[in-house]
Amino acid sequence: MPLLRCAMVIMLAPLVARISATMLAGQQPTAVTQAAPMGTAMVQEGVPKTCPVTKSPVRPFIPPPPYPAHTDPDRFWFGTEKLWINLPGDGTWRGLVHYIPTDSAFRQKLMWWRQGYDWRAEPQPKLKVTGKRLDSPAPPLVADHANAGWGDRDHPFMMVGIDIPTLGCWEITGHYEDTDLSFVIWVAQ
Repeated sequence: MPLLRCAMVIMLAPLVARISATMLAGQQPTAVTQAAPMGTAMVQEGVPKTCPVTKSPVRPFIPPPPYPAHTDPDRFWFGTEKLWINLPGDGTWRGLVHYIPTDSAFRQKLMWWRQGYDWRAEPQPKLKVTGKRLDSPAPPLVADHANAGWGDRDHPFMMVGIDIPTLGCWEITGHYEDTDLSFVIWVAQ
């Protein structure tokens, strides 16, 4: 195992050095691309061009007050005041764990927001989450019942755990009352 760790450090050192040098120079880091396997068109970080991952729009959504207008630099808000979510800028979920060690599905927890959502009045929100794989046949994802969550009383959200049966390109849809919000995400190792 120590030999494997040493090899990983040696492999990652040039990447870390490049990112550090870029940041010290005040430049924005650029995506590191991988060579595409034979017959596969690839974009940054191994997302196939055939997977139309949701990217931050030119005019990004800004949540209404009292929710924060900004998020982490590598993430963005996506949706409308009726339903929104926070997504990764590169359109990829990496390193998801198996909720149950013997299960092959990959676990992710999603926080959804809606203007006017009151966790006291609706501790088990009527939010339903579904998902289908776009790039290959697969069973649909399995979603838990939504629960109320909050960082503080002024910023409630709806939490849903999902089990994604396989890696790949997934379209995920949240449905709350009269609103649907869908996004596409690449699920990677």
